[in-house]
Amino acid sequence: MKQITNTILMIRPVAFKKNEQTIVNNYFQKNLDIDETKITKIAQKKFDTLVEKLRLVGIKVIVENDKLEYDTPDSIFPNNWVSFHQNGNVALYPMFAENRRRERRENVLLRLEEEGFNIENLIDYSSAEEEEIYLEGTGSMVLDRVNRKVYTALSTRTDEDLVIEFCEDFEYTPVIFNAFQTVDGKRLPIYHTNVLMTLGENIAVICLDAIDGKSDKKEIIQNLTQDRKEVLKITESQMRQFAGNMLQVKGAFDVNYMVMSTTAFQSLTKDQITVIEKSSKILHSDLTIIETLGGGSARCMMAEVFLPRV
Repeated sequence: MKQITNTILMIRPVAFKKNEQTIVNNYFQKNLDIDETKITKIAQKKFDTLVEKLRLVGIKVIVENDKLEYDTPDSIFPNNWVSFHQNGNVALYPMFAENRRRERRENVLLRLEEEGFNIENLIDYSSAEEEEIYLEGTGSMVLDRVNRKVYTALSTRTDEDLVIEFCEDFEYTPVIFNAFQTVDGKRLPIYHTNVLMTLGENIAVICLDAIDGKSDKKEIIQNLTQDRKEVLKITESQMRQFAGNMLQVKGAFDVNYMVMSTTAFQSLTKDQITVIEKSSKILHSDLTIIETLGGGSARCMMAEVFLPRV
């Protein structure tokens, strides 16, 4: 089993904007005083720059274009609706926002098959939407693919029973906890686990300040240290600057890269950068408009492809 891959799927946006259906529980989203017609053009430019940087270091990026008729403002975040696994399984997930459900597109899976990947089984959890039950992919779940563990913070978008069902289907052990951020003086659930936590081959970046329960915190630390991950703690302020929303990817010559936004990079201390650089080179790119309006960052933009080749 591999923890990281050299191939990622990214969706190029055509109608990016603040999604009014997700802002109700994504407290990372904010308003920007920019003309709506300019927003998509700026987002496309930032998207293209990140893709170019990834490809320059040998990371294989499969880019699929979104289409206007779908009216999917968050299509730039594909990791929430699909995940790809080493045994050929593909999972489709139930989405909280109705307009995000249109992101699940068969032609994206066909594109991967055209690229030479083998899809053995499709495991579709999306019918849970009918019962208002949600599990938003590797946004809701941070996967330790080698040690077969799922780290997941419960929220409106992450249902505990569905996490357990996923673990039974994919043979993972759940590590379930509650995580919070301070919003207007109140402690409110964090919408996705992957904004507070990143897992690489030998490193775990995590905002332990977001985990209020002592037993939750203890269990997470025990699991990470048991699996020989170096635990890099970030503050809640750094988390709000998307320092938890990173992804380790493999480039040319077997070199690991920790991919993050420039906002996240600039929030890190020199000591934190040194810890990351022990196991990865750092690759960062300006994603400010995507972070501000979309409430997600670099990790959310990349769906890792672990599928076997035909």
